[in-house]
Amino acid sequence: MIGVGEAAGAQLSFDDPFLAHPDDLPLRETTFVVVDLETTGGSPTDDRITEIGAVKIRGGEVLGDFATLVDPRRGIPPHIVRLTGITEAMVYRAPTIDQVLPAFLEFAQDSVIVAHNARFDTGFLRAAATDLGHPWNFHRVLCTVKLARRVLTREEAPTVKLSALAELFAVQTRPTHRALDDARATVEVLHRLFERVGNQGIHTYRELRDYLPGISAATRSKRTLSDHLPSEPGVYLFRGPSDEVLYIGTAVDLRRRVRSYFTGSETRTRIREMVELATRVDHVQCAHRIEAGVRELRLLGAHAPPYNRRSKFPHRGWWLCLTDEPFPRLKVSRTPTPAALGPVRSRAVASDIADLISELCELRTCRTPLRASGLHRCEVGADGRRIVGGCHGASSRSADADTYGPRAQAVADLFSGRSDAPVLAALDRLTALADAELFENAARLRDRLDQLIAHLERCQRLAALARISELVAAAPDGRGGWDLAVIRHGRLASAGVAVRGVPPMPVVELLAASAETVIPTPGPLCGAPPEETALIFRWLTSPGVRIVCATSGFSLPRHGAGRWAQWRELVGSAHRTIELDADLI
Repeated sequence: MIGVGEAAGAQLSFDDPFLAHPDDLPLRETTFVVVDLETTGGSPTDDRITEIGAVKIRGGEVLGDFATLVDPRRGIPPHIVRLTGITEAMVYRAPTIDQVLPAFLEFAQDSVIVAHNARFDTGFLRAAATDLGHPWNFHRVLCTVKLARRVLTREEAPTVKLSALAELFAVQTRPTHRALDDARATVEVLHRLFERVGNQGIHTYRELRDYLPGISAATRSKRTLSDHLPSEPGVYLFRGPSDEVLYIGTAVDLRRRVRSYFTGSETRTRIREMVELATRVDHVQCAHRIEAGVRELRLLGAHAPPYNRRSKFPHRGWWLCLTDEPFPRLKVSRTPTPAALGPVRSRAVASDIADLISELCELRTCRTPLRASGLHRCEVGADGRRIVGGCHGASSRSADADTYGPRAQAVADLFSGRSDAPVLAALDRLTALADAELFENAARLRDRLDQLIAHLERCQRLAALARISELVAAAPDGRGGWDLAVIRHGRLASAGVAVRGVPPMPVVELLAASAETVIPTPGPLCGAPPEETALIFRWLTSPGVRIVCATSGFSLPRHGAGRWAQWRELVGSAHRTIELDADLI
């Protein structure tokens, strides 16, 4: 057995102060690095940088600048020389990009990169960083071309070239196609554009980013629907004209997330349609993200909102169940029995897995009702083989209930992980097919076996969690406190937080005392909704989460499907290789 026993140890302390997300800082407190490049051409892969100019600003003040010529180690085309005035003689003794780039990356660290036509400049910088093995960590980029096109009308600015904007705003520094001059001109243009957006209530980088694509006035006016929401974790529900639930989602900051639906950052057509129909937004405030995720699943199952592409029916699924008969067979059902495998999303997939298991374990697939005193008499063909489409339990000799019983037990043991003999038999058959060069048959069996093992592994993993009567877990919240959860038979029974400075164990005791009572029911998951148990399992196994206490240890069966994980990885690698080869043909 592979297990983790009961745990209750000393709690870690977190002394790092909580910092607001940098996207939410006011623009006047955000550091920008405005950069401009001169290059030998327009391709980041084929051309090279000849000059870098950058200006670091914050709150309207210049904090520093960065300027250098760069030796491209190649010729500069004549038309580029005429445009920029940079000649090969000028860059002959200049530092190369491998000498310049580390200094620039340090200069621009933790800043928002700004450029006029940012895709061009960041494309060259990113390509250079990749070639030299430097990480590119600048994910916040602002393009003044896009900002100008969003802020200015076509009548006011028929073109948004830097020279045209410099003339429009009458800036002091005019662009000259030299890097530092153009960067300084872009700084002044940026400040003039900021003045325009400030009058429209845009005060942070996040709001500025959401503002760029442009949305209708009607949609933007609905931002007031989020005014009553707290800046806390939880679940939000968009409701329509008839008070019906249109869409359900989760957020770590309810107000900020819901407000994003009324900005240009929302590009999904269906969701924009939903926002147009919405008349109000309800919410359920939660202690932390895992509680929000669980409540979202429960609300999805209760309301089945039309605009959620994610599972509208999270509690539904198909189970492979051993029938309660003297001669058991497998049936596909919505309701699990004590010996069952699932859930499987597709009935067709569930039927295919049931067929493979029946074949491997010689379980009958005929529907003939048989009594305990009866015999199973499905016979094979004249060649001693099973008739095509016939019963998988067919044999040249009749079988009574006692003779047939071990076959059903082999299926039950496969489901529980007590034995994986059918998997071993399938692998032997797979090897035999490959040796006989029946590659198509081997590939079909391989894919079916991969599917079987995947569902066995998931069911056994979730069942191991569902067997635990009570488990209390804690995850660091990143602010020196703890997110706490009480889990009973695979369900979230209670959730809370111990903020920084509050001893967590008394909070744990209160949460456990007030937790929901969960009564297990027959079935591998003891009645717990599969998606909820899977969500909790992913949280429990995420970095930093620790078990505080448990009524029993978490353990997986020794002969469970988890031992075939490496085989499944090889199968996945083979599939990816085949797909790659197909793409290259």
